[in-house]
Amino acid sequence: MQKEHCVAMNGMMDRTTIGWLNGALGMLIFSASLPATRLAVSGFDPIFLTAARGAIAGTLALALTVALGSKRPERGDLVSLVVIALGVVVGFPLLTALALQHITSAHSLVFIGLLPLSTATFGVLRGGERPKPAFWAFSLAGSGIVAGFALMGNGEASLSGDLLMVAAIIACGLGYAEGGRLTRRLGGFAVIAWALILALPMMLVIAILLKPMSFGGVSDAAWIGLGYVSLFSMLIGFVFWYRGLAMGGIAAVGQLQLLQPFFGLALAALLLGETVSWSMVGVTMAVVLCVAGARRFAR
Repeated sequence: MQKEHCVAMNGMMDRTTIGWLNGALGMLIFSASLPATRLAVSGFDPIFLTAARGAIAGTLALALTVALGSKRPERGDLVSLVVIALGVVVGFPLLTALALQHITSAHSLVFIGLLPLSTATFGVLRGGERPKPAFWAFSLAGSGIVAGFALMGNGEASLSGDLLMVAAIIACGLGYAEGGRLTRRLGGFAVIAWALILALPMMLVIAILLKPMSFGGVSDAAWIGLGYVSLFSMLIGFVFWYRGLAMGGIAAVGQLQLLQPFFGLALAALLLGETVSWSMVGVTMAVVLCVAGARRFAR
């Protein structure tokens, strides 16, 4: 009996570890999303960009779904897929693209540190998870550290940009939690693929209607940005991220998002020439401690 209990515990630990590894890989992929979006909006209208990335990813998802014979959702999954599509296929991409017209990618990235709290909240409301009180303490502490870092004064604040980022965080948190819940049954690829397929007709129509008269003036950097957010941010990253949320827990693995702003800032420094301050290093260490504490009390 004791041996069976140990085997079950080891199986749970392995599943949780795999979940965290998948979540970490998804987080790293998403870390480049806002810098890449910043590059893309330098050459494309935000609404066209949102529609184009959805159309490209949706077309690829449809082709892969047909080729691989992925699991088909049930009729009862339609509402969840609509919520996911509105949150991560339309809402977050559009709101962040609009925000990046007013603020830099470095400023926008620190708001991502608020995503774990948003994801955990919707995980409780939609996923039925019940983290311990200590989890919320670590989550709020980590979010507070990130919010404080955002307010430390880089002189780039914009009310419009900040409000758009807050709205984007709410939409994304809902989409993450709903996707993590549905992934437990359908699998990570099937969830994001069917959400993209559901949004594909609308995205195609909008992309065609808002297509620029000429692409001659679009820089290579903007095209690279569009390619990244279409393939990695919109599809590949979600396969790993949703699998991580499903296996490791929505609230627990969601805490990895606290690290995303700092990986993103490092990429922004390389891609956009932005300065990375020493204060970021100290804040990153504090956030790592919050992630570790939140993981311990997530279940």
